Amino acid sequence: MPFTKLVKNSAYYSRYQTKYKRRRSGKTDYYARKRLITQAKNKYNAPKYRLVVRFTNRDIVMQIVTSEITGDKVFCAAYSHELKAYGIEHGLTNWAAAYCTGLLIARRVLAKLGMDKDFTGVEEADGEYTLTEASEGDESRRPFKAFLDVGLHRTSTGARIFGAMKGASDGGILVPHSENRFPGYDMETKELDAETLRKYIYAGHVAEYMETLADDDEERYKSQFQGYIDDEIEADGLEELYQEAHKAIREDPHKKVDDAGEKKSKDEYKKESLKYKGRKLSKAEKMERVKTRIAEIKESS
Repeated sequence: MPFTKLVKNSAYYSRYQTKYKRRRSGKTDYYARKRLITQAKNKYNAPKYRLVVRFTNRDIVMQIVTSEITGDKVFCAAYSHELKAYGIEHGLTNWAAAYCTGLLIARRVLAKLGMDKDFTGVEEADGEYTLTEASEGDESRRPFKAFLDVGLHRTSTGARIFGAMKGASDGGILVPHSENRFPGYDMETKELDAETLRKYIYAGHVAEYMETLADDDEERYKSQFQGYIDDEIEADGLEELYQEAHKAIREDPHKKVDDAGEKKSKDEYKKESLKYKGRKLSKAEKMERVKTRIAEIKESS
């Protein structure tokens, strides 16, 4: 009789510890989370802020979050769909839009804290590596500090998530980081090409792609950039568009879209969601549906 090793016996199951729900569903990296939210004891209950960046298919979500025993609390938030108020209607998930969203949340949180005059950040983005420092003067203030929370996003060189971080850093927030994950960083020479990074900030890579497609495949160009064509936005006008958006964000970080309308209440959103929610059939309705289906089959045959 062959030997079989009993791997999972009663002793194994009696000691088995179920992982957290968000770990089982692959939504939270608790190893990283613990290190992001754990605060030093000598900080005396001071909140530790995270700059949370998440990408969806059509939007970029950025939040300043602090953790408490009762749960996470969002201190400030910004979304890339809000960039429509600043003239950016298309490409709301690209690298340049991520930078703008980071700039928006930085100016918004500093305005909320009354620190926007002390910390202006980099007013004209040049692609250089800079960190926000304490303000100058007799009453010097330390900058607002937040640590980047990438979630489960891959931190590869040139990723959009670092565009959002760069925007927040240039906006006047202190986000501790190095330069080796920005586009334009050379691994061999260990240097950052500021011109390449500046090109990404002002959507120069998008402009190059638009020009290439327009020359090589006009049909594909029209299908991919139809929104730009309808609004008469050309490749050589993208840099100016983003420069104007940066200025507008600094002037008013709380600007609303003109035709946004009034915000719906929770009851209105709940009522609207019921339109798309399926209702379970009762047993009588199911029986009736089966009888109807049988009758249709008999008639067709």
